Amino acid sequence: MPGTEKKVKIKQAKYQIIAADIASKIVENKYHVGERIYARSSLASQYGVSSETARRAIAVLQDLEIVEATKGSGVIIQSYEKAAKFVHQLQDVQSVKEIQRDMLETIIQQKEELEKLENLTKELVSRADRFHSLNPFVPFQVTITDSCVYLNKTIEEMNFWQNTTATVVGIRRGQEILLSPGPYATLHDQDVLYFIGNEQCIGIVQNFLFTANQ
Repeated sequence: MPGTEKKVKIKQAKYQIIAADIASKIVENKYHVGERIYARSSLASQYGVSSETARRAIAVLQDLEIVEATKGSGVIIQSYEKAAKFVHQLQDVQSVKEIQRDMLETIIQQKEELEKLENLTKELVSRADRFHSLNPFVPFQVTITDSCVYLNKTIEEMNFWQNTTATVVGIRRGQEILLSPGPYATLHDQDVLYFIGNEQCIGIVQNFLFTANQ
């Protein structure tokens, strides 16, 4: 599918895998220091690889002084300690790779979740816009508190429409709702004011009612 990210698979070279396997067998005491193990040709046959691949595996172990390879004498185990160090290093590298893989998978999951959230948000906004366009008379509401700068003032004294371009359509006080209140209706603490207007008017009304020094 277009835009689908493909996971990149990282493969370890065969000679490195063979070198790690031999070192692990030394650590597990399957091979002992001083013991002669298979010749390169035998290793190639055992692991199902070419002679060149087997030679590279032995070369890695010889460079690390884990084994000693001499022409005519074969491959002799030289150091348990260095084999153990090599194996531990490989385990550390593997742990780092696993952490990196887990981090990458987490990032991908978060990216997918953010994209899903973004799509849901767009859909919500789109539906809200369609709903409001179909029924523009659904009122907004705001609760009056004692911080309202026009507490106990009438709608006329506030010049509510002139200052907000919103039209008051109702006031709920306790369990009663006063529909189409006249200009002489007053605002009391804990009243719920219902009004209609454009999308910007909710912020304008909030600022008008609760911003000091009006």
